Amino acid sequence: MASQKPEPIVSIVGLEKIYQGGFHALKSVDLDIHRGEIFALLGPNGAGKTTLIGIVCGLVRATGGTVIADGHDIARDYRSARAKIGLVPQELATDMFETVWHTVNFSRGLFGKPRDPVLIERILRDLSLWDKRHSKIAGLSGGMKRRVLIAKALSHEPTILFLDEPTAGVDVELRRDMWAMVRRLRDNGVTIILTTHYIEEAEEMADRIGVIDGGKIILIDEKHALMERLGRTRVTVGLATPLTALPADFADEGMALTDNGTSLTLTLTGEDDSATGAADLIKRLVAAGLDFRSVETTRSSLEDIFVDLVEKQA
Repeated sequence: MASQKPEPIVSIVGLEKIYQGGFHALKSVDLDIHRGEIFALLGPNGAGKTTLIGIVCGLVRATGGTVIADGHDIARDYRSARAKIGLVPQELATDMFETVWHTVNFSRGLFGKPRDPVLIERILRDLSLWDKRHSKIAGLSGGMKRRVLIAKALSHEPTILFLDEPTAGVDVELRRDMWAMVRRLRDNGVTIILTTHYIEEAEEMADRIGVIDGGKIILIDEKHALMERLGRTRVTVGLATPLTALPADFADEGMALTDNGTSLTLTLTGEDDSATGAADLIKRLVAAGLDFRSVETTRSSLEDIFVDLVEKQA
């Protein structure tokens, strides 16, 4: 029996955006975001990430194509579609002289939602903001201000949450706290779409990853499948005696000798078994009578994969 196809909560078909000056920011973008997933959208500056988010959130008018957000067309049924979406912008833009409680409560009212102090309290507690509820936003740290933006975005109970560079400018400890918070949101039924320059953020959190470059989606895949398919493992063996050339018996694809002849490297593709590859190499070295002093195995990161993908598109 075939596995059931995941249900899309955001469906983007043929999305185009050409700005007045002629810049073609998005070029026939097709993208489905699955309900209940954390989806990371990666791309260099100017790739089209911000334009894509702006269109889905109703802040930018598309030149062509359609976007359906939780069953609502963002163009024909703007108000209902927008009510399904929460947006946490990269910029820390909010009323600095209001209290945390007032600004979050007010955001809920902007969507025509009735007052719900129990819900607002729960959101503030979940974001570790309850003790700051009477504080003016101007007096909060950068990390706390970012939490307030998330609270505002959640105040009208959206099913879709966009996080644009959610941990920009926050320290590593707070970043990990926010990762945990995003997972809790996902566990509570909110679909998360995030853009990030921190590759480790996508590697840590995302279920699927999309890469956009030059206004086009160049790849979409599950994170683990992407790492497996495009990742590389390098086995580096430190030789006891330097070699002047790669022996003929070791002239395999992926095998190389470093410039000074002190190390032999074997590069394996993502689908190869790194443990088996390393063991086979060591056996061959022993059989050939080549002494070695160290063996090191390194695995490419998502950042390596991302850089390779973007360079190939250049």
